[in-house]
Amino acid sequence: MSVAPQRQPVYRPFAVTVAAVRRLTPHFLRVTFTGEDLDLFGDTCLDQRVKLVLPLPREEPFAHFPGGEDWFRPWRELPDQRRNPIRTFTARAVRPHLREVDIDIALHEHTGAGPGPAAAWAEQAAPGMPLLIVGPDSRGDSALCGVEWRPGAARRVLLVGDETAVPAIASILEQAPSDLSGQAFLEVPTPDDILPLAHPDGIEVVWLPRAAGEVTGERIVADVPPALERFPRPVAETSDADFGIDEILWETPESDEHRRYAWIAGESAMVRAMRRTLIGSHGWSRKDIAFMGYWRAGHQEC
Repeated sequence: MSVAPQRQPVYRPFAVTVAAVRRLTPHFLRVTFTGEDLDLFGDTCLDQRVKLVLPLPREEPFAHFPGGEDWFRPWRELPDQRRNPIRTFTARAVRPHLREVDIDIALHEHTGAGPGPAAAWAEQAAPGMPLLIVGPDSRGDSALCGVEWRPGAARRVLLVGDETAVPAIASILEQAPSDLSGQAFLEVPTPDDILPLAHPDGIEVVWLPRAAGEVTGERIVADVPPALERFPRPVAETSDADFGIDEILWETPESDEHRRYAWIAGESAMVRAMRRTLIGSHGWSRKDIAFMGYWRAGHQEC
């Protein structure tokens, strides 16, 4: 009698500790994590989403966090005092042979409410501190779990994001094929937050540092639309600009037949405005745009 192979988890918690903390710029912090089983952490990267499970203020900070792949529903059902805060980030680099994962954290300017839980944790992170990362298991069934960058056959692309999307865009560009062309627009808080990025020669990288008094997304909304004229307009294509785009904050196309492809992520109002511009003013099909509202201004998302 044959025994069926055991199904491996796709997306599960990994117990880690902080190995190193490095301030990249005034508003970017890189935290390197290590863990005994990080050799099993999926290394697709690109815009790979992972979740940081933040500690509760007690001697056993993760005592009540559910283990295994089916952690989400039990976590939601925990009482508030036992439910660890969770925030979503991008796996900036994965080194399975060293059992290491890098997470780059964008530190927002503090509002009157103070920093969110992830920013507060990051600003006092030090080697040896424990954490949980929920991420892909390389033995799982889907190598693309949590990856939204899927340009298919498109060779002309547009990437747009604020500082929260910079780690994902940087990772995407590092792994992009050499024949890819297009533009990447990255808005950051200050000129000192511009980072060196590897990218194909055909991709023009445009950094948009905000001026004093400008709000997140303002530079993107002003500077990106003129560049869209470089993308040829569709022929005999019906615009779907009125199909509820104001209400949608996350939509990623599944088609592999993109003629051109846009990936837009960051503050929700900016993402909504850019998608309205692409579809309503420039005739893009919603099937060729991945857009993701990572956070909302005025909410303690990070």
